Amino acid sequence: MEYLKRVLGVQVDYVENVYKCLPNYLISRYEVKKVLLDELPVFFLYVKVDLEPISAVKKHIKQIKKIESIPVVFVLKQMTFYQRENFIKERISFVVENKQIYLPFMGIFLQKRCDAEKSERKEILPSAQMLLLYFIYQGTGEMTSSKAAKALRLTATSISRASKQLEKMGLIRTKKQGVQKIIFSEQTPRELFESASEVMISPVKRCVYIPKEELQNVLLKSGDLALAEYSMLNPASVRVYAADSIAKWNHVLTNRLQNSETQVAVELWRYSPEHLAKGNTVDPLSLALSFRNIDDERVEEAVEEMLDTLWRKIDGSRN
Repeated sequence: MEYLKRVLGVQVDYVENVYKCLPNYLISRYEVKKVLLDELPVFFLYVKVDLEPISAVKKHIKQIKKIESIPVVFVLKQMTFYQRENFIKERISFVVENKQIYLPFMGIFLQKRCDAEKSERKEILPSAQMLLLYFIYQGTGEMTSSKAAKALRLTATSISRASKQLEKMGLIRTKKQGVQKIIFSEQTPRELFESASEVMISPVKRCVYIPKEELQNVLLKSGDLALAEYSMLNPASVRVYAADSIAKWNHVLTNRLQNSETQVAVELWRYSPEHLAKGNTVDPLSLALSFRNIDDERVEEAVEEMLDTLWRKIDGSRN
């Protein structure tokens, strides 16, 4: 696979197709090949049909490893946001052709090369994440850092630090044009968001509950209340809002919901939700990231619906 060789610098040698001892239900779903990655044997599973739920995938891996206990790598043409999240959570290796690579078992081979990058990725700055999301919303063509600083209300120092971190992570590139610093990328908005999803974090630091009458200021809708605005999801009974500070409610807030009829939920965000929002809801990409650890099929489907609509809208504005 030239993609792996180009990105990771590993030699890929195909040994054989593997069908012996495989039940028909696996043969109908995958083409299984034994491959050497720099002499490390692995199984490549080329997915023939739609990828099944993670519970079924884990059973398939167990069955295939009965042939030989070596790493299993799923090879796909495309992958949804939540499929990727579930695979990473379960540490299941995958390659999305010409787009993404997740091979945790290869870490020992690539450790020296990737140590510096990993240390950066674990500590993404809230300002860097906000800059990246704003860049995605703008269509990922070319954008001046001064435009982003003005829109996000960041100082020149903050925007410079954020852009440098994103560049070190390999998520954006920069160049000088006169006195202006230009941020650019060859990836589409969707590709950039998906390739950055592993390093991005939920914007929500904490969730508290306050009496409804204390909600005097107009806050942006968040949580499933916002998701209902972007999809067909029916929100829960407790309304959810986002804020960049909860200090004003310290005297009345509770850490747990005590009364669903008299309280509302307020999420404390790592960055101001207002800077990326349009209208009365938080922005959809931050909202999607806030749901990344929620194991609810209804929510997952609603997030996919929201993101599909967003990509069509952004792509339409780029054409």
